[in-house]
Order: sequence, then C-alpha cells, then structure tokens
Amino acid sequence: MVGEETTSLRKRPSRSGENFEEKEDERKPSEESLGISSNGRIDIKQLMAKKIRLTAEAEELKPFFMKEVGSHFDDFVNNLIEKSTSLDSGGCAITSFSVLEGDKNYRAKDLRAPPEHGKIFVVRRSLLDELFEVDHIRTIYHMFIALLILFILSTLVVDYIDEGRLVLEFNLMSYAFGKFPIAMWTWWTMFLSTLSIPYFLFQHWARGYSRSSHPVVHCLIHGFLFMVFLIGVLGLGPTYVALAYTLPPASRSIVILEQIRFIMKAYSFVRENVPRVLNSAKEKSKIVPVPTVNQYLYFLFAPTLIYRDNYPRTPTVRWGYVAMQFLQVFGCLFYMYYIFERLCTPLFRNIKQEPFSARVLVLCVFNSILPGVLILFLMFFAFLHCWLNAFAEMLCFGDRMFYRDWWNSTSYSNYYRTWNVVVHDWLYYYAYKDFLWFFTKRFKWAAMLAVFAVSAVVHEYALAVCLNFFYPVLFVLFMFFGNCYIFYHLSDFSGFQLHCQ
Repeated sequence: MVGEETTSLRKRPSRSGENFEEKEDERKPSEESLGISSNGRIDIKQLMAKKIRLTAEAEELKPFFMKEVGSHFDDFVNNLIEKSTSLDSGGCAITSFSVLEGDKNYRAKDLRAPPEHGKIFVVRRSLLDELFEVDHIRTIYHMFIALLILFILSTLVVDYIDEGRLVLEFNLMSYAFGKFPIAMWTWWTMFLSTLSIPYFLFQHWARGYSRSSHPVVHCLIHGFLFMVFLIGVLGLGPTYVALAYTLPPASRSIVILEQIRFIMKAYSFVRENVPRVLNSAKEKSKIVPVPTVNQYLYFLFAPTLIYRDNYPRTPTVRWGYVAMQFLQVFGCLFYMYYIFERLCTPLFRNIKQEPFSARVLVLCVFNSILPGVLILFLMFFAFLHCWLNAFAEMLCFGDRMFYRDWWNSTSYSNYYRTWNVVVHDWLYYYAYKDFLWFFTKRFKWAAMLAVFAVSAVVHEYALAVCLNFFYPVLFVLFMFFGNCYIFYHLSDFSGFQLHCQ
C-alpha cells in the first residue's frame, strides 16, 4: 500500500490532461553521492572527504573563473561606454563599433573610436580608486604604510644612538626645496605668459584670417610669433632661471616640468582650434570658433594635455577626497626623504671616499635598484594618482584615466602606452599622427622612431637640467627599446594605432 501511494504521489496530471511520472534519479541525488552507505547510515568521513575535494576543486577553478568573468565584464563595460560616447558625439563613430560579419571571435576592446575623431573623454574613475575598494588589494597600500613607519623608526633610533638626541631637521628635504620663492615667481611668470600670449595670438589670427588679403602671410607671421614664444619665452627663460640661480633639484623639477607642461598645453590649444577656424573660413561662416578665456583657463589647470571646449564633469566636489589626496602626496614626499636618508645617503657617502673602479660602479648600480624602484612607485602614486585626482576632483573633471594597468604589462610597447596615459595621448595625437601624415603611411616606422626620439630627448633634457649633470641613460633606453619595438614588430602596428581610450 505504501508503495502504491508513493507511486500515485509521483504521478501528476499535466496541463494537457496527460499523466507523467518523475524519474527518481532526476528528483534527488544518489545515496552514494551523499555519503549514505548501503545500510542507510551516513558515512561522515566519506562526506567530509568529498566536501574537502569539492572545495579544493572550486578553489582551483576560482582564479580561471574570476579572470574570465573580469575579462568579459571589462570588455562589456568598455564597449558600452564607447558606444554611448559615440552616440553623444553625434553618431559619427557608430559604425566603428559594429560587429564585422563572419568574425565571431571579436573582443570588445578592439572596437574603438577611429583615431581621426580624437580622444574621447568619458566619466570614469582612476584604476587604483577602484582597486583599493577590494580588501586584498588595499593590503598592499597598508604594507607600504607599514614600511614607511619602519623607515621612520629606524631613522629616529639611529639618529638617537649616533647623536644622543632626536634629529628632526630634515636637512635633505630643506636643501632639495631650497630657493622655493624663486621657483614660485618663475612659475607665475610662465603661467601668466601662457595664459595671455598664445590666446591673444590665436584670437588675433582667427578673427583676421578670413578678412586678410594674404592669408598665407597672415598665418606665417602668427605661426612664427607663436614659435618664438614657445622656444624663447617658455623654452629658454625657465632653463636660464634654473641654471643662473642654481636652484636645488626639487625646485628645478617644479620649474622644468611645469615648463614642459605649459609648452604641451599651449601647443594642444592651438593644434585643436586651428583646423576649426580653417573649416569655418572654408564654409564662409560668419561665426569664428574662438574659445573663451574661461575655457582656456580651465584647460590650463585640467589634468589633461588634450584641449576640448568642454569636458565631462562630476556633479559635486568631495573636499574630503581632495584633502586625502594632498595628504598622500606629502606622505610620499616624506617617504622618499626617508628612502634617501636610510638607503641612498650612506651608500654614496661611502662610495665617494673610494677610488672609482668597475667594482664600485657595479656595487653602486645594484645597491641603488631597490631605492630606485621604491622611488619610482612613489612618484607614480604621488603624481599620476594623488596629484592629478586632487585637481580633477576640485575641477569636477570626469575622465580620470591618467594611467592604466601598467603593472600587468608583458611588453615594452604596452608599458609605454599605459604608464602615463596623459603624456601618451599627447604624443599619439600630436606627434605620431602628425609624423604619420608627414612621412605618409608607407613609412610608419619613421613616424614611430620620431615619436620615441622626441620622448627620449625631452626626458633626458628634464633629467639633465633637474639633476645638473648629463648622463644619457634615458635616451639610450628609450631609443634602444624603441628601435627594438619598431624593427621587431613592423608587421603589427595595430597595438600602437588603436590607442586604448
């Protein structure tokens, strides 16, 4: 009777009036899989062993699963952002995101806006801000803080033992930032001249171009004056101040790096707006597209080197976030001070007393690798993350992709593109594309070589003037790896041309 009742319970009328019987194997797992023995008893040991085995298998599959999910999710988000941006820009780049027929193995990150439309700005956070929300990634941040505390304690203890007192004079930092007022007056002079002269020259050229009887002569005169300003005022002026007043390294770095930034900003402003004026004159429009002073002023402080009349904005300013970023900048400065004080100063003080030899050189190089790498990380975090994010937050600047995941780079070319996206954007759109137009597409290697040469010369110039000695390490490294990248990857230029937006 019990068997019949059980059988009748398993039978249910279907919606069409027919009876069906569920199979027992589909309703519940087998007794063996649950660890139930033939006599009906549960084998706890067997059940635990299977649980442990399943857990181990799940842990083995977890990294592959997370990597695959993260890859597809990033592709989906990037594709969605680029599609929405192309729609907002008037639909001019919609076709570039369409899936090609017959190619089912496409990846969303390969579908980008065409280069002729320029850089597309969208609202997005910096990568480290997103990663620091993960507890496991934030552990690395806490490890660097713990290391800073160890440096501070080590310095205090050593100073107390050697001097018999706590030495908190920060002589190295006060020396590095010496003659700071001269650096600030130089900066104000560069800023005011960059704000007034390029804008005045461009406005005068734009308003008189269509009315000029000799437009070519008109363009040559204003172009010559603009080049005189870039080379004479911004180029030679700050360099003369840094050398003539013998500014210390940190003060020189402020002057020279700001000099390079203002030159790139002024060039971008003119480079982006001249084609607009020429197109307006060609169409015989009565409205001359000259940006306002406020737009140009905003661009001078915005954390980008690509000019736009308007950028995507965030709705509010988080002043607590701004204060935290500046606090981290000062923390990185003190971090670098303790690295120099504990790892670099004793090394070079001892080496200076020995006669120069190959042994001394090798020891100096390899003993400097660890502090050099730490300082490189700190400079990246202090400037490209904290400093630029602080100004972006104060200006409500939405696009905060100042760098990409350069720590995952497996090639020099990828590292070159992802380490400093701000500078790479300028080199790509104003150096590589212009050189490519000049050399024609048949000589892409020449355009790429020219970009590497410009980058190497500027880096070596900044290093030589800031440190007051010429030792062309960066020039050799840039040109050597750049040439290797060119001649070993001539068959594939898509990685350089399809720049990650």
